[in-house]
Amino acid sequence: MKKLKVVSAFFLALLLNNTIEAQTSEAKPEISFETFEAKLKQASPNPQILDARTVEEYNYNHIKGAIHIDAANDAEFQKVADKLDKKRPVFVYSINNGRSVTVAKKLKEQKFSETYVLPGGLSKWIGAGRPVETTVGNGLSVDQYKQLVQSEKLVLVDVQSKFCGGCKKLAPIVDSVATEKAGELKVVKIELFDNKQIGKELNIESIPTLILYKDNKIVWQKSGFTSKDALDKVISKEIALK
Repeated sequence: MKKLKVVSAFFLALLLNNTIEAQTSEAKPEISFETFEAKLKQASPNPQILDARTVEEYNYNHIKGAIHIDAANDAEFQKVADKLDKKRPVFVYSINNGRSVTVAKKLKEQKFSETYVLPGGLSKWIGAGRPVETTVGNGLSVDQYKQLVQSEKLVLVDVQSKFCGGCKKLAPIVDSVATEKAGELKVVKIELFDNKQIGKELNIESIPTLILYKDNKIVWQKSGFTSKDALDKVISKEIALK
């Protein structure tokens, strides 16, 4: 009986591990940014490109030729899907990769032959300096940005977007640190999709991205969520070294 329990526990752990790995693989793009771009070029002059963000986000900036699709509305999703050619590749993107992966999965379930998710989403596309159709311009110039980060204090730059869920989660942490260390820290918030030149200058891979400057030089940078304790430690360390 004891041996049976051990074996059962082993297979349960193996099943759980495989499930986690499967979920992880579904949440990641299957190709590199460079391969995505190459396949997109091969599909020209009229590639099938889907923007999986909201209409408001789409109207701000989108890749030329992209069509808006709503993954959360089955009827609207199907209207767009029915107009696509299942035998031709479909290219999908969102801010990072959340909604685009969902759209790609739905298309695969409907037997589309090729679906490709843009790694890093529109954040990476803009950070790589690739063109978009926009209604908001390019925002700050590089010189204006450099003036913003010049300070005798440490400067924490928060590259984010009002449309980004992860950015909203990080915002109160940044605000709290800014208040607690107001005498030693300057915080600059950059809305990526309003400031595309800065996204390219900083080579943004995804958002949110935090960048810490000391004496006008980058001393620390991190993409994704950062806990308050971790951020406090980084900043306190640099303050102690001044």
